[in-house]
Amino acid sequence: MSLETESKEQLKEKLESGEEEEEEISNVASTDGTTAAKKKKKKKKKPASTTPGAETTSEVASGVEKLTVKEGENEEDGEEVDEGAPGETGEAKKKKKKKPKKKASGEQQEAQKGPVKKQTDPPSIPVCELYPDGNFPIGEICEHPKPRDSLDNTLALNRMTSEEKKALDVAHTEYYKDLRQAAEAHRQTRKWVMSWIKPGMKMIDICEKLEDCSRKMIKENGLSAGLAFPTGCSLNNCAAHYTPNAGDETVLTYDDVCKIDFGTHVNGHIIDCAFTVSFNPKYDKLKEAVRAATNAGIKEAGIDVRLCDIGETVQEVMESYEIDLDGKTYQIKPIRNLNGHSVAPYRIHAGKSVPIVKGAEATRMEEGELYAIETFGSTGKGVVHDDMECSHYMKNFDVGHVPLRLPKAKSLLNTINKHFGTLAFCRRWLDRAGETKYLMGLKNLCDMGIVDPYPPLCDIKGCYTAQYEHTILLRPTCKEVLSRGDDY
Repeated sequence: MSLETESKEQLKEKLESGEEEEEEISNVASTDGTTAAKKKKKKKKKPASTTPGAETTSEVASGVEKLTVKEGENEEDGEEVDEGAPGETGEAKKKKKKKPKKKASGEQQEAQKGPVKKQTDPPSIPVCELYPDGNFPIGEICEHPKPRDSLDNTLALNRMTSEEKKALDVAHTEYYKDLRQAAEAHRQTRKWVMSWIKPGMKMIDICEKLEDCSRKMIKENGLSAGLAFPTGCSLNNCAAHYTPNAGDETVLTYDDVCKIDFGTHVNGHIIDCAFTVSFNPKYDKLKEAVRAATNAGIKEAGIDVRLCDIGETVQEVMESYEIDLDGKTYQIKPIRNLNGHSVAPYRIHAGKSVPIVKGAEATRMEEGELYAIETFGSTGKGVVHDDMECSHYMKNFDVGHVPLRLPKAKSLLNTINKHFGTLAFCRRWLDRAGETKYLMGLKNLCDMGIVDPYPPLCDIKGCYTAQYEHTILLRPTCKEVLSRGDDY
């Protein structure tokens, strides 16, 4: 009992002395005229704890908890508390610094929403139904590079922030949406194709299965939306323009190198994209070289860039690779008479060629242009020639009215105008449109210059070729690789 009484008396004395000190401080503050700057802290009397010092410990703990909660709230609000240096006033310590939040552009925010439905397996829901608001995924965004012969780098750098260029971008929104829809249809189709293509399949079955899926993804609708050109599935030394005609029994084998090249379009705005399939790992170096060369060409491309500079870059990258086949080493060569090309509405080859070797013309790329950047690598001579039976055809874009005498040629031309217009087609597609016994009429149209034939293009026999291709858009603000995907 005596110990308890003594402890109570000591505590009472401490409290009284604390109040006296507080009164003295307040009196001093009032005499100095600084009462407003100091605030008295009133102490609440609490029942004495049985353990000396417990009251002080609990007050400290609760203070720490309050401080922690407050800091957590500030962090959630994106703010940072500036605690300040020791000895600063309370008001200075309470100052907060706001962290700048990076906001995505409106275009990117819309694209990040994603599809409203989940795609089936195999794909059956058209892309336009997956994105009913029309905000299709945006391609890879890159800055325009500085042209090699330009001393001023400011124009390329300022395009991303220029208000004038941003306004031009907004003016072409619908055009961009058409291209992105076609690109997404291409991505989903090729992803599915890569999951099932294998040795032992007939080439004609591969093409028809791919085209059926592509038609669903793009929601084919006459000339408003559909396939831009026949599916190319060129094998080995054949680099381009081969698709099987009816009755072709060619089978894909384990040692084949197959180039899958197909296109989609919405309102004539074309996506042209290709990749190479092989099953034997000995061809991996060939594919790697061509893929790297294509990406180098894409990186070099941009507004005001000379086409010859792209060709020089592509050649340099591709020729830096070698491949060992059956104990022999080959340098991988670019196929010098095959090129990338500009693309226009309903016109797959719009006039400008993008070389894949040095020494070409110094023509420049221009704002708003659409290009298919494609490269071909070969273990042969690096030159292709016409070979094998023709399967690809396309109506001449610039041809006017030509009088025709052969009734079958007139009928066939009407079918071509109705189903394909100036887009490329193949004999399988004429069969699908209901045409029969049309070869004579087709030959007449070719002889008259109304339709142009595009036979398969081959390097020397026994060599292997590979291809990779992407479609890029030179927007006023940036360069968009429309067909870029997770696969390549």
